[in-house]
Amino acid sequence: MVTGVSRDAGARCARRLAADPGIDTVIGIDVVPPRAELGRVRFVRADIRNPVIAKVIAGEDVDTVVHTGVVATPGSAGGRSSMKEINVIGTMQLLAACQKAPGVSKLVVKSSTTVYGAGPRDPAMFTEEMAPRAIHQTGLSKDAVEVEGYVRGFARRRPDVCVTTLRMANWIGPRTDSPITRYFAMPVVPTVFGYDARLQFLHEDDGVEAIHHATVTDLPGTFNLAGDGVLSLSQAIRRLGRPVLRFPSFTAASTAAVVRRARLADFSPDQITFLTYGRAVDTTRMRSEFGFEPKYTTAGAFDDFRASLGPGAVTTATRLVTAGLNAGLGALRG
Repeated sequence: MVTGVSRDAGARCARRLAADPGIDTVIGIDVVPPRAELGRVRFVRADIRNPVIAKVIAGEDVDTVVHTGVVATPGSAGGRSSMKEINVIGTMQLLAACQKAPGVSKLVVKSSTTVYGAGPRDPAMFTEEMAPRAIHQTGLSKDAVEVEGYVRGFARRRPDVCVTTLRMANWIGPRTDSPITRYFAMPVVPTVFGYDARLQFLHEDDGVEAIHHATVTDLPGTFNLAGDGVLSLSQAIRRLGRPVLRFPSFTAASTAAVVRRARLADFSPDQITFLTYGRAVDTTRMRSEFGFEPKYTTAGAFDDFRASLGPGAVTTATRLVTAGLNAGLGALRG
């Protein structure tokens, strides 16, 4: 059973699992029908926030649950309250259903390196044992911490279940539609003056293959997943060949609000902090214990995404971002 199949990542993971001849049946779960064709995946309309999900697991004789249903931004969920309900309450209900189902023997959770937060005191590389130095009080970063806490509790209560948590760097690629890809697709890229964030990416194809690998192999534990190498934000923008608009840090919130209203990107506070300070994770355990080697490096994944971009309306983006900058300056003077 794969959750979150109405979004592209969940749908792609479900299709990849359904294509494996060693897997008999794949059930896709979501509250709304998928936008993409699921192929051999059998879609069941259900809400993981509702205890009825336990009846689905029991009735379908599910033995493996792949949880990809965590939402990254409030805009895609219908607001921050809905986002938290889907991410945290939904995960709680799903785990409660799995705990009651004796047939469930494996749980794979698609988490995020966002769990480490982002801040000026971060280490050069986060290992899986490290605690975050800075966590936002809202947003995906906070949700990821809570979700992983509930997953660890489930693992303690059901030691017979193989639990794998995949802390994935930002997915990127030609088919990925996310806040980070929309940010880089802007004709003029806004950055915070005086900062050059360190970035890691995981190619969308590698993300799908990693989830398949975790599903068909017993690999309990928590693993960082990212492509080799690190790109600075300035290096990434130079590869795009697009102009940069630098603005002071105190105008970040107002600029992000303008970008959101223009629907150019869905910026949240933790994403702004990430694009200010960046984040990098150590992937030694990914190779030594998880046994996975991404086909794309961080730079290679970004270049594959870059090749899919077309020219944009520079004047419109400049006007919108400049409006946010002016609004921030006006608020400061007030």
